[in-house]
Amino acid sequence: QLQAFGGGLVQAGDSLRLSCAASVRTYSSHLMGWFRQAPGKEREFVALIRWGTGRTYYADSVKGRFTISRDGAKNTLYLQMTSLNAEDTAVYYCARATSYSTTPKDFDYWGQGTLVTVSS
Repeated sequence: QLQAFGGGLVQAGDSLRLSCAASVRTYSSHLMGWFRQAPGKEREFVALIRWGTGRTYYADSVKGRFTISRDGAKNTLYLQMTSLNAEDTAVYYCARATSYSTTPKDFDYWGQGTLVTVSS
């Protein structure tokens, strides 16, 4: 019920925008987030947005480079990524939570993931 897309192969320093189309019902109190998982590593929090207010939260590793946003009319979540580097290479997932959290287990719906590869 969440479908992430927009990944691809880019060069270091490039920008990329991910999208997540949500068919699951999303209320103003819900939060939508992006996580990523690099090979051999645990899934980690990237960014979060409160659906109703638009308040955003970011991991320190992406703050200032990534921007999370949403289009309520389209029920779509975005992640604008700039100044990409090799450490950003991962499968990126979108997910929904019904209350604030940055822990994957607290998210009840997940997209299938989209691969972002940054070559240096």
